[in-house]
Amino acid sequence: MRVLQAREDQPAVAVAWSDVSQSVEPGWLWIDVLVGDDAEPLIRLADELGLDQLGVRDAIDDGDLPKVDDFDDHLLVVFHGLSEDEVTTYQVNCFLTDTHLLTVHRQQSPSIDALWEHVQRSMDLSTGRPDELLARLADVLTQRHMAVIEVFDRSVDDLIDAALAAEPTLIADLTTMRSELARVRRIVQPQREALDVLRRTTSPLISPAGQRRFADVFDLASRTAHGFDAARTALAEVLDAYRGAEARKATEVTKVLTVYAAIMLPLSLIAGIFGMNFANLPALDSDRGWIIAAGAMVVVLVGSLVVFAALGWIRLPSGRKAGSLLGRGLVEAARSPVKLVSTVVDVSRRPASRTRRRSSDRST
Repeated sequence: MRVLQAREDQPAVAVAWSDVSQSVEPGWLWIDVLVGDDAEPLIRLADELGLDQLGVRDAIDDGDLPKVDDFDDHLLVVFHGLSEDEVTTYQVNCFLTDTHLLTVHRQQSPSIDALWEHVQRSMDLSTGRPDELLARLADVLTQRHMAVIEVFDRSVDDLIDAALAAEPTLIADLTTMRSELARVRRIVQPQREALDVLRRTTSPLISPAGQRRFADVFDLASRTAHGFDAARTALAEVLDAYRGAEARKATEVTKVLTVYAAIMLPLSLIAGIFGMNFANLPALDSDRGWIIAAGAMVVVLVGSLVVFAALGWIRLPSGRKAGSLLGRGLVEAARSPVKLVSTVVDVSRRPASRTRRRSSDRST
């Protein structure tokens, strides 16, 4: 367990739980717990903070989709983040009170680690209430989901090239990418819905500034959800292109065999005629008979090649090759460093009432 404490006009500092003062106002307290096999320390901590035991049990069991549970004096918000070394997701359980943010997770979180370090170095990240800190964490987690789409977009051109070339390894690459996209996609839409609840909630634990932050993250989550839908459609189109290219490749093979048979058939006919054991065959007794037969075969061969070339049945291979990004799936997204974009750091100082007044003015 680790603890960050922030005071007004002071950056957050790491403290021990035993050294935490009874009151952190004005400011907030962020408690991050990495749960192991023994959940008793978390249960005792939850008792001290007055958290709902059912919500704590959900956090320990670690099997929920993103959601928001309102317990009046505190909220349980479940998010999912992207793992560090593979394209899988992990659950982050966030308990929000008026002055505390408790994050609980069962595996190391690169998003939490990155935000934890930046909060201690940036005064702007230490300002605001715990709900704004939660919104910043949601932003970082959602940015990691968007990284999967960015990696996929960089691979699309290579996928198309491989599909048009009917690369035999493409099916394995498509299967891997489809599986990885499905793992993240199953939580993207529920996480978007949870953010929608947070930006619209009437809970006093979410301030107007926090709602604006959650609205920004909701927009990002919406783009991410649309990106996953587009990626799913793109994979289906690549698979269709591969099947079409494979059919064309089979047609090319058939054409080659047809050309070979069409050329060999008249040659075999000529050889068969002059190979018959009849004494009165033309040019059979001539010293130049074999030259005449061979010449006729060459003329037929050249004529057949010219005809097939004119029909477009004989041409060189295209030489198209797949790019270098295939064969690795989307794991590059999981291994990419966590980025804190400007929306995480920026502090909103615009009064909420002023925003509502301007929106009403526009409506009139």
